[in-house]
Amino acid sequence: MSIGEQIPTGIPRTAPAAGLAGAAAELVASLVEHPWGQVSPSVYETGRLVAHTPWLTGHRERVAFLLAAQRPDGSWGAPVAGYALVPTLSATDALLSVLRADPGAHGGAVAHAAARALDAVFTRFSGPSSPDRPLPDMPAIELIAPYLAERIDGHLAALRDRPVPGLAAYAGRRIVLPAELDDGKLALVRGLLASGATVPKKLVHALEVAGDAAPDVPGIVPESTGTVGASPAATAAWLGPNPPADPSNPARWHLEAAAGQHGGPVPVGFPLTVFERAWVLAWLLRAGVPVDVPPVLTLSLTAPLGPFGTPASEGLPADADTTSGALYALALLGAPHRPDPLLAYELDTHFCTWQGEDGASPTTNAHVLEAFGQYLAAAPEVVGAADAARYRAVVAKVAAWLRARQNPDGSWTDRWHASPYYATACCAVALAKFDPAASAGAVARARRFVLGSQRPDGAWGVWHGTAEETAYAVQILALTPGADGAESVARARPALLTALAGAPEGPALWHDKDLYHPTAIIRAAVIAALQLISA
Repeated sequence: MSIGEQIPTGIPRTAPAAGLAGAAAELVASLVEHPWGQVSPSVYETGRLVAHTPWLTGHRERVAFLLAAQRPDGSWGAPVAGYALVPTLSATDALLSVLRADPGAHGGAVAHAAARALDAVFTRFSGPSSPDRPLPDMPAIELIAPYLAERIDGHLAALRDRPVPGLAAYAGRRIVLPAELDDGKLALVRGLLASGATVPKKLVHALEVAGDAAPDVPGIVPESTGTVGASPAATAAWLGPNPPADPSNPARWHLEAAAGQHGGPVPVGFPLTVFERAWVLAWLLRAGVPVDVPPVLTLSLTAPLGPFGTPASEGLPADADTTSGALYALALLGAPHRPDPLLAYELDTHFCTWQGEDGASPTTNAHVLEAFGQYLAAAPEVVGAADAARYRAVVAKVAAWLRARQNPDGSWTDRWHASPYYATACCAVALAKFDPAASAGAVARARRFVLGSQRPDGAWGVWHGTAEETAYAVQILALTPGADGAESVARARPALLTALAGAPEGPALWHDKDLYHPTAIIRAAVIAALQLISA
């Protein structure tokens, strides 16, 4: 069955196909033009550069970015306390670091912002957690929060000897984090980092938690791109408070390049080469968007594949999610690769994102389902009987696990994204395509969730309507069986067209150490959704 045939009868098909083709061509070209990825600036990571590398080009611009990004209540980040914790602590520490060097920085604006930040910290984030303030499942939050609290406590202790106007009331105060964020695990991790033992790449991604000892952690070497841990924050912490003596230091120039993306502020999780390219190409191709893919992009997905698959980029460990995305994209590109590297992540009932994962990811497993299912569909003539049976067993097992993880309202939620619409799109579309008979009920419940949660303005969104989440909702309705979505899709189309025309980006919804907005990936989702209702 073709993509077009999967679109329910009655969904309007009126978007300008030629315009979509042009937008898709520009998007694919941008993957080559920006090989490290296109990602929004991060308050958390930018704060780490302000605190750890004030000597780096763009320092004043980074401080100005933090001042401009502060919310009216003194915090930073999403309008949800759990998501605001890490960026607020990072920005607060950054501003206090600036004030210790220059109490009158930015004409007193930094001191004013720091006072508002400290008020937010002690009224909203200091103290035991509560049911109305749940902590999101963000990478390394249990290490990052106590590391930042320790730094802020140090600044406030210093205020007793060197007061700053407007901050006297906070001198000597200490932050009380929720019990689940105590510093016990941080102490263990710092002991490992100092021991000389081989440090897992996943941990290097948050090397900044080593604090002042980060530049001296044994065995840390920048990747060929200059990054440490695919993170500006980790790279800055490794470089330390003084510029490197060698003017050609690759880590320094990696940060210069990262800062150049947004004129000073930096993104989180950078570079994101394989991850970005796999998601963009897969979503465009799955939707039937007419696009020519340069061979260099196909090669960039095959080259990193090894016995354990591929990482999202240099500096990160290989993982099942990125590996699945790359394999799925390659199969859609007509260059299918055996999915055997994914077997390294297989557990009794599902697949882990990486070995030793604490928790489980429905979207990773949905992508595993797509990788195995699309390989079986794309290369039936080269799959032996034994392998075919093995792969079909994986499809059945993963599909059953996904059905068991569906929420009562028909949605799925996941550790890699703040919105249920992303997770539901991943799971429902994969189940509808590769396990249609057994999963028909689950897919129907997912459709009901989408149809019942559309906002009055025609958009969808977990906090408010966004083009990104609207694109996921439209894909669910267009790529799963059912003829009851025509009116909803018609109401959603204006939000998608506005985004295609270049409307301001919506909120960051993707999980890393901070929420982030992968611009190219989200644009691919919007183009794909419009293609599905115009084909």
